[in-house]
Amino acid sequence: GPGGGAALENANPLIYRRSGERPVTAREEDDELPDSIDDREIFDILPAGRGEPGRGRAGRAPSAFLNPAHLIRSINDPEHPLTLEELNVVEQVRVKVNDAESTVAVEFTPTIPHCSMATLIGLSIKVKLIRSLPERFKLDVHITPGTHASEHAVNKQLADKERVAAALENSHLLEVVNQCLSARP
Repeated sequence: GPGGGAALENANPLIYRRSGERPVTAREEDDELPDSIDDREIFDILPAGRGEPGRGRAGRAPSAFLNPAHLIRSINDPEHPLTLEELNVVEQVRVKVNDAESTVAVEFTPTIPHCSMATLIGLSIKVKLIRSLPERFKLDVHITPGTHASEHAVNKQLADKERVAAALENSHLLEVVNQCLSARP
């Protein structure tokens, strides 16, 4: 676990193949056309080198979508040297975006029903979205229904803005979240 030395809860997880890099359309490269945010973009936001960092997108945070650190698919698992995508914890089909209504919903699936890391994983996804998206977006990060023993309690914690803010004031917890969000060498 993140504390080091502890036995892993799921010592031999099933590993999934990463999906390919998302293709960029001509419309997305045209700075004159509006570019709405969709589920594909939340899951696999444009890698660096595409577009021009700093120019921004109409009404959106500059270059937020051009930074490779802003990908939920590449968030690191807190226990394994694998990404959440490689463990099938996050999948593009479980990301729902309504750009017009400024809502993003992400379902995540813990690898085992009693995973004690579920809240930490959800918090990491939520923090990644908070740091990556314009403030206008309302975020809903929750466990895929029926996949975790404590899904209701974890979802309640993740939906509570005050509890999320308090968790991020805990320097140890913030350090663990930042490790989950950091790029692996």
